[in-house]
Amino acid sequence: MTTNARLSRPPIERMLRIHEELRRGAFTNCTKLAERLEVSRKTIVRDVAFMRDRLDLPIEFDSRINAYRYTHPVSAFPTVQVTEGELLALLVARKALEQYRGTPFHRQLEASFEKLAGGLRDRITFSPADELRSVSFRNTGLGRADLAVFNTLSTAVLRQLEVEFEYRKPGSRREERRKVRPYHLAHRENLWYLIAFDTSRAALRTFALPRINAAELTEARFVRPEDFSPEAFFANALGVLGGPGDFTVVIRFTATVADRVREREWHESQIRRDLPDGGLEITLRLGALAEVEGWVLGWGAEAEVVQPAELRRRVAATASRLAAVYGAIPGLKAATTRQTALNSRKA
Repeated sequence: MTTNARLSRPPIERMLRIHEELRRGAFTNCTKLAERLEVSRKTIVRDVAFMRDRLDLPIEFDSRINAYRYTHPVSAFPTVQVTEGELLALLVARKALEQYRGTPFHRQLEASFEKLAGGLRDRITFSPADELRSVSFRNTGLGRADLAVFNTLSTAVLRQLEVEFEYRKPGSRREERRKVRPYHLAHRENLWYLIAFDTSRAALRTFALPRINAAELTEARFVRPEDFSPEAFFANALGVLGGPGDFTVVIRFTATVADRVREREWHESQIRRDLPDGGLEITLRLGALAEVEGWVLGWGAEAEVVQPAELRRRVAATASRLAAVYGAIPGLKAATTRQTALNSRKA
C-alpha cells in the first residue's frame, strides 16, 4: 500500500474541498484538484460527476477558462438528501418524540433530529412547528418514569450489571427490596417496563418503572442469555402481561363497534371473521387472561366472550359486581327494566 493510499481523504471530505473551491470562484480543474487533494485525475472526475448528478449541484465545465464553475451561487454543501415522503417521516418522528419525554433518550433524539433538519435547510425550507399542524399524537394515560431511575436502569441494561431497587406491587402499599438482572427496557401501553431476572424468585419478571424507587447499580456483572428475545417474551401478551397458559380467546363484537375493532391490530395472533349481522368475531392466542378481561369490559355490552369458559365466567362475575354497585342508583333499576322490555319488543 502506498503512502498516498493510506492518507487518502474520504470521498465526502474531497467533495467538500471541491465545493469550497467552486463556491469561492477559484479557477480549478481536474489536474489542479488532483494535485491539491493528492488523488488521481479519475477520482476527481468521479467526485465531480457524483456532485453534479447525485447531489444536483450546478457544476459545469467552462472550456473558455479550462475550469469548473458553479452556474449560480451555492451557500452550503447538501450533506442530506431526502424525498418528500422521507421528509414527512422525519417530521412525524419529531412529533413522536414526546413519548420519550422525561428520559435520557428524548434529549439525544431531539438533538439528532435537529442535526438532520439542519442539513436540509439549504435545500428545503420548512418549519417543523408549522408542518406538524397536520399531524398529531395523543397518548391517553401516558406513563411517567423517574429520570434518575430510568438512567440507572438503562445503564444496568447496557452494561449488564445487576441492580437493586424498592418495588411496590399493584394494589400494595408496601415496597419490597428486589435484586435483578435487567435484560430489556420496553415502552408498551404508554408506559415504561423493565424485563429482568429476579434473583430471589429465579424467574423473569416485568416491573413498571413508576413503581420503582431507589434504584442502585451493583458491581455484579451478568451475561444476558442468548435465547432471550423481547419479542418472544411479549408474544403471548395482549399488552404487557403474558403468562405460561395457552388460551384460545374468541370475542364477538356488535356491528356498532365492529369497524373500530377492525381498524387496529390488537395482537400478532389475531384472526378476524365478519359476522352476517355486521358484527365481528376475533380470535387471539394468549398466555394469560387478566389483560384481555379488562379489554373486553372496556367495550361494555358491545363485546361478548365466546371462549374460553374461564374468561366468560370472569367477565360475568365482574359484570355482576358492577350491577351491584350501580344498581343502588335511584331510578337505574326502573330504567334498565324499561330498556330490557323495549329490546324484547324490537326482537
